[in-house]
Amino acid sequence: MKKKVIVTCAVTGAGDTAKKSPHVPITPVEIAQSAIDAAKAGATIAHIHVRDPKTGGISHDPALFQEVVERIRESETDVILNLTSGGGGDWIPSEKNPVIGGPGTDMQTPEERHEPIAKMLPELCTLDCGSLNFGDQLYISTTDWLRKQALLIQQCGVKPELECFDTGQLRFAKQLIDEGLIDGDPMFQFCLGIPWGAEADAETLIYMRDKLPKNAHWSAFGIGRMQMPMAIQSMLLGGHIRVGLEDNLYLDKGVLANNAQLVERAVTIMAGLGTAPMTPEEARKHLGLQNPHRKAEI
Repeated sequence: MKKKVIVTCAVTGAGDTAKKSPHVPITPVEIAQSAIDAAKAGATIAHIHVRDPKTGGISHDPALFQEVVERIRESETDVILNLTSGGGGDWIPSEKNPVIGGPGTDMQTPEERHEPIAKMLPELCTLDCGSLNFGDQLYISTTDWLRKQALLIQQCGVKPELECFDTGQLRFAKQLIDEGLIDGDPMFQFCLGIPWGAEADAETLIYMRDKLPKNAHWSAFGIGRMQMPMAIQSMLLGGHIRVGLEDNLYLDKGVLANNAQLVERAVTIMAGLGTAPMTPEEARKHLGLQNPHRKAEI
């Protein structure tokens, strides 16, 4: 177990959770403030999605990402920003014609998914490493799309966090490395407990950890009630951790949480085990990240 670990806070996500908790941030102001609060509570990294400010639903608007990023940077709160580039992959077949996407379908090209990354040049961005039966819908991220997206990320000098929701996605992430599309020591995130991906249990986590390249950095999270157990299990097995309202809405049974409270809970448990969160500056050196204040040339 490491003496210091990276703590990621996944601030809001894209799921239909805004109606389930008043603490889920929706507007750019709320998302930025929640990320700042999480950083002050001990988060090393803030993982950022944006939402439609009027509906609370999913959005991919680069202008919303820009406002969130600028608000966080202008606050002078030191936190590593990890923007999602996995949006626009939701496919729900139409009942009348499965060739056509039905209500709830939301698809983007690799170039469209990459647009907020190219515009804001965060230190990190996610790369979801395959397609998946994601609950009652299909998340689509084909191998050719992923190769194109990985190249776009590589060309703009952002480090990808390789999101693996199942074991086959871990295999393909390693293929991207073998093809030279991932620079430096790779960074993996194991996303556990999503219906119907890899299970959130120690056996699955150990299996996936043991399949990693020797020079890999890695983290893991579980959803719902498995958030804290999998965060601490990841730490005990030598990885980093992720908590936040994207994955879980509750601090205790029946008690809704905010992001800072979830980070504080994780940090408190870590302290009892003799571990502390890395500072953003320590994590930048550990992961080999680019200058956080560089500007896009577009």
